[in-house]
Amino acid sequence: MNLSEYSRRPSCEVRIGRVVIGGGHPVAVQSMTNTDTNDTEASVAQIERIDRAGGKIVRLTAQGRREGENLARIVRRLRDEGFDTAVVADIHFLPEVAAIAAQYVDKVRINPGNYRTDRGELEELIARCRERGVALRIGVNHGSLAKRVFDQWGDTPQGMVVSAMEFLRVCKAHGFDQVVVSMKSSNTRVMVAAYRLLVAAMDAEDMHYPIHLGVTEAGSGIEGRIKSAVGIGALLCDGIGDTIRVSLTEAPEHEIPVAELLVRHFAERPGIFPVLHPERYSPTEYRRRTNIQVPVVHSEPLDGFRVIEAVSGNPTAELRAAILNLDTPEPVVVKRRYEETSLETLAVKAAADLGVLLLDGLADGIWIDAPGFAEDQVREIELMILQAARVRFSHTEYIACPSCGRTLYDIEKTLADIKSRTSHLSNLKIGVMGCIVNGPGEMADADYGYVGAAPGRITLYKGRTVVARNIPQQEALDRLVELIKADGEWVEP
Repeated sequence: MNLSEYSRRPSCEVRIGRVVIGGGHPVAVQSMTNTDTNDTEASVAQIERIDRAGGKIVRLTAQGRREGENLARIVRRLRDEGFDTAVVADIHFLPEVAAIAAQYVDKVRINPGNYRTDRGELEELIARCRERGVALRIGVNHGSLAKRVFDQWGDTPQGMVVSAMEFLRVCKAHGFDQVVVSMKSSNTRVMVAAYRLLVAAMDAEDMHYPIHLGVTEAGSGIEGRIKSAVGIGALLCDGIGDTIRVSLTEAPEHEIPVAELLVRHFAERPGIFPVLHPERYSPTEYRRRTNIQVPVVHSEPLDGFRVIEAVSGNPTAELRAAILNLDTPEPVVVKRRYEETSLETLAVKAAADLGVLLLDGLADGIWIDAPGFAEDQVREIELMILQAARVRFSHTEYIACPSCGRTLYDIEKTLADIKSRTSHLSNLKIGVMGCIVNGPGEMADADYGYVGAAPGRITLYKGRTVVARNIPQQEALDRLVELIKADGEWVEP
C-alpha cells in the first residue's frame, strides 16, 4: 500500500466468459438478479437490462439442484438472443449444486462459511472449473463465517481473512489461478480492514488473485450509494479492486451507473504526496488522532479545528499526507470543492474521497464545498458520510439486502414502508433482509431485524434473538413498531 501516490495492486488475469479482470484490465462492474432463478423468462429479461446498462457480469442465486440445472436454459436463451453476458452462479449451502452450475456458467461463487476443505469438495469443484475454463470466487461474508472459524476468531476481519486464505491455499496447491476473492460486510470499517488484511496475507504468500469489492446490505437511495462509496472508495483509492458491485435494494440495473461512476472517479489519481511519518498510520487498526467525541460537519462551530483543503486530482492521498505530516495534535476538518450538478454524483464522489479519512481515524470532520446545492442538502450528505464511516450517527440506519432469487417478499417496497414509519428513530439500526441465508448474520449488529422466513411470512429479531417467528407479512410492520415501543425506543415523529 503506497501512502504517497496512486498505483493499482498487481493481480493475475482471470477470465469470466468474455470479460477479463485483473492483470491491469479496467475495473469491471457487475450486479445480481433478484428474480426467481427457476423463472427463465424473468431472469433473462433482467440480465439483459443489466447488460444494456453496462453490467457485463451478472450473478444468479442457485440454492438448489433445480435452480442449478435451470442455469443451462438461462445461458442458452441469453446466447440465442445475442447477449454474451458473463453468468455467475451464487452457491451457499450445497457443494453438489456448485458442481452442477459449473457445467453451464462462466464463474461459480462459493461461501467458505458453508464449505469444508477436509472432504475434497473444493478440489472436486476446482477440477470441474478447470475442465470448462470456469472461474471461481471465494466469497467470504462477515455474517456467515464457519463455526470453527467464528469460535476461534469471532466475527472479526481477521476471522474473515483466515477463512479466505484456507481456501486460497487449496487453489494455489492445485495450480488453479482463475480465482477471485471477496470479503464483504455491511460494516464499512470491518469490510475495509478485512480487504487490507487479505491483501497483506496474500502478498506474504505470493498470491495475486483479483479482488471483488462490495459493501453488503448497503440499502437504497442516497444513503445506500454513500455507504457503498465509502467502503469501495476506501479501497479503490489505494489501487485495491478489480471488479465491483454496488449492492442496492433497488432494481439491479440501478447499481451499474453508480459502480461506473466510482470506476471513472478513480481511473486517474495524479500526484505524489510524501508521508514523513508513516508510523502514524495503521491500515487495519482504527485509531483516532484526537479525542474529539463527535466528528463535525462544516456548518457547525469549527473553533480549534484545523481546516485542510484538497486541491489536487488525488484528494485522498493529498489530505492523508497532510494530516500524517502535522506536528501538532489539533483536530482536522478535511475540505474538498465539487462543481457537480447532480446531487447523486456529488454524494458518491465526496463519500469516496473523504470517507476513508474518517474510517482511518485521521479526520475529525468534513467540509463539502458544493456551490451548486443548498446548504441543507450538503449538510445531509455530510452527515450520511459520517454515519457510513461509523463515526457519528444522525439517521436511522437500515441494513438492507439488495435481494436475490432467494428473497421471499417485495423487499424494495417493504424497505420503503419501514422507512416511512421509522426514519425518525435516529438512534436505531434496523435490518431488513430477504431470507435467512445471510440475513441474521449480516444484520448481527442491528437493534431490530425484519427477515423473510417463508413466502408471506416474516421473523422479527431484537438484536440476534428471535422475538416473533413466521408471522403474516401484513402484520409484520405493525408488530415491529409495537416491539420498538415496548422496548421504550420509540419517539413520536
